[in-house]
Amino acid sequence: MLDSSKLKSVCNLPLIYNKKINTSGTSNADVPLADPGMYQLDITLRRGQSLAARDRGGTSDPYVKFKIGGKEVFRSKIIHKNLNPVWEEKACVLVEHLREPLYVKVFDYDFGLQDDFMGSAFLDLTQLELNRPTDVTLTLKDPHYPDHDLGIILLSVILTPKEGEHRDVTMLMRKSWKRSSKFQTQSLRLSDVHRKSHLWRGIVSITLIEGRDLKAMDSNGLSDPYVKFRLGHQKYKSKIMPKTLNPQWREQFDFHLYEERGGIIDITAWDKDAGKRDDFIGRCQVDLSALSREQTHKLELQLQEGEGHLVLLVTLTASATVSISDLSVNSLEDQKEREEILQRYSPLRIFHNLKDVGFLQVKVIRAEGLMAADVTGKSDPFCVVELNNDRLLTHTVYKNLNPEWNKVFTFNIKDIHSVLEVTVYDEDRDRSADFLGKVAIPLLSIQNGEQKAYVLKNKQLTGPTKGVIYLEIDVIFNAVKASLRTLIPKEQKYIEEENRLSKQLLLRNFIRTKRCVMVLVNAAYYVNSCFDWDSPPRSLAAFVVVEDMLEDEEEEDEKDDKDSEKKGFMNKIYAIQEVCVSVQNILDEVASFGERIKNTFNWTVPFLSWLAIVALCVFIVILYFIPLRYIVLAWGINKFTKKLRCPYAIDNNELLDFLSRVPSDVQVVQYQELKPDPSHSPCKRKKNNLG
Repeated sequence: MLDSSKLKSVCNLPLIYNKKINTSGTSNADVPLADPGMYQLDITLRRGQSLAARDRGGTSDPYVKFKIGGKEVFRSKIIHKNLNPVWEEKACVLVEHLREPLYVKVFDYDFGLQDDFMGSAFLDLTQLELNRPTDVTLTLKDPHYPDHDLGIILLSVILTPKEGEHRDVTMLMRKSWKRSSKFQTQSLRLSDVHRKSHLWRGIVSITLIEGRDLKAMDSNGLSDPYVKFRLGHQKYKSKIMPKTLNPQWREQFDFHLYEERGGIIDITAWDKDAGKRDDFIGRCQVDLSALSREQTHKLELQLQEGEGHLVLLVTLTASATVSISDLSVNSLEDQKEREEILQRYSPLRIFHNLKDVGFLQVKVIRAEGLMAADVTGKSDPFCVVELNNDRLLTHTVYKNLNPEWNKVFTFNIKDIHSVLEVTVYDEDRDRSADFLGKVAIPLLSIQNGEQKAYVLKNKQLTGPTKGVIYLEIDVIFNAVKASLRTLIPKEQKYIEEENRLSKQLLLRNFIRTKRCVMVLVNAAYYVNSCFDWDSPPRSLAAFVVVEDMLEDEEEEDEKDDKDSEKKGFMNKIYAIQEVCVSVQNILDEVASFGERIKNTFNWTVPFLSWLAIVALCVFIVILYFIPLRYIVLAWGINKFTKKLRCPYAIDNNELLDFLSRVPSDVQVVQYQELKPDPSHSPCKRKKNNLG
């Protein structure tokens, strides 16, 4: 629901539209605009005609934004290289005041650059007839060049009143875009009158298996393909498979399904090019409304505007328990609900839905002493609560540095090693939200039922910023399920900001890697001292252990193909920068790997260290009863026949999956809880008030 205080009039802007409807019917112009009832505006974005060319090739890559009251409520997909694009996309917008026109803006997408403006128009909602389909033609104009002809946009709209009971369960899907940092997220805003509601209706699980006979985009007759998925504003990007036309990905992605009738997943295939814009290979779509629920579908999709096929597995499942409510509506305080939750994650239900590991409840109570982000010396703070790809928002408290939200969020836990992130932003009408502070809390470090004041940190989570936030968190989980989930790959997050070259980060990763190498060097000195018999008992013990061990090393040198094409100076700069970023990331991976091994033995996460000990004890017991050669034989048969038994199984290494849950030294610092100022404690504040 849109708060009335968020909606500011823009009616002094010109209205440019042309309706195509019959004059019979009830016009909304006669309805009192002060009516507090809600309206549902269903929009179908049809197509554009004769749009402006913004690219050097005489074409554009257009997409459309819808705004109401200065807030973006919808963004269409991008139609590449087309001045007469056809979208046929639908959007459902909830409107509280019809005085606010629908603001339509068209942009040309530019990869890595600021998108070009292609024109805008307004639709006066007071002129629409209630409950009647209306075809609308909007003439695009540029306010700075009103004489320029920028083409037209064709829409179909239906305005429907929403009464009483529907209003109480209405939510606004709110998207916060940050173009400068490529930060984008789809979130759900809770209205002040909203009590409790489940948010998304289901989960769409997609397994990208392989590509077949893809189009060759490079001069060597091959490609470096990767795939992008999009459902609404949820986006994923697969890994890059170098130099192949028949890539094998074996990756899984999960989307939230908000519409009961389903939706359309847009899939595009790209060829990665270093130092220049990636080449477009082809596109395809998956219509979820045509797929049955609770069943896995194997799809072989022909790529349009290109060549080849993509092979996918798509599964639609029921919704997880994710909700927002007021503080008075608390699942764990309701004895019946609490018993149901405890029963669901009891030790007796180990093999029931292994993906449902636990239950998380987060009470976002208030914040104090926030940073002033507005020129008035105040802020308009709202809070974002994230667990993996689940993102929920509180309402905005306007002009306040000590906001109280008093909201309760519940999540299903898929991985007990996940990290809860709570971020506070300042809402701005026409700009992206300003960052005020953030905390990251590993689920395994949470103390149930304790209200704590968390000091807000900066974006990198390396140091404090101004303000504290009060949270009360409860975690209930099944330890056996959590242990089993530790040995499978972690859930991937939506597309986020790509790593950029940073001198400071590169130096830090180099120092971290150097430390790991020095540990190996010191270990080598220790082994050498055993050979020198500096300590006879130690050398004798080492001789007994390693006398039957042999180690072979093979090195394989690969020579990269030389690119015969001449590159411009800027392309070379970009290529060098990409190589530096790759080196930076490799150093980070190497250092993190060594630090995770160290932190496993340092008991940084006791749950994981105990899990490793239990696994070793079980292995020792099995080894006592079963000879090692039989164990190795069984392991080898399992590995070699895995593809025969499950052709579309996702490849994984259980040891690496285990280590991926252990935090590196950098993550340990990020997750470290800072001590709050004593003046922020509730008791101290009461004493100050009395004085």
